[in-house]
Amino acid sequence: MGVPTTGCPVGAASGHWATRGGWRALLASAGHNDSGSSEKKSSEAANDVPTCGAENMQSNMKIIYYSQTFMSIIGGVVAGILGFTGLTGFIFYFLVMAITSAGLIAKTKFSVNSYFDCWNRILLDGFMGGLMSFVLFWTFAYDIVHIF
Repeated sequence: MGVPTTGCPVGAASGHWATRGGWRALLASAGHNDSGSSEKKSSEAANDVPTCGAENMQSNMKIIYYSQTFMSIIGGVVAGILGFTGLTGFIFYFLVMAITSAGLIAKTKFSVNSYFDCWNRILLDGFMGGLMSFVLFWTFAYDIVHIF
């Protein structure tokens, strides 16, 4: 069909996608017009810049936060089971977060600006909260496996 359907996903679980140009682009591509100046509106609809709505951006940020928290917990358990202590454990956390960020960037097909307002949303947001979760599960798993 004539409607471009790229842009921000509403959520990974729901599978809905936002469309560029909204209803005006849909009507212009179908050949309908809502007033007498259809030529002007159809040319404006073709030049619309794809933008992410606030709800889509918020949903994307929530997915990033949950992904980083989940990987922090998994990384903490793995670090505890492997017996990492001191600086080695923190280096492992940075490695896990780098792999998680690379995976999320690859999930966006390396067009981060289509889904977020800036690239550091994936790299930095949720970093400290993830660190606290990592340390909690790291010490918990270490204590269970190596002390008790």
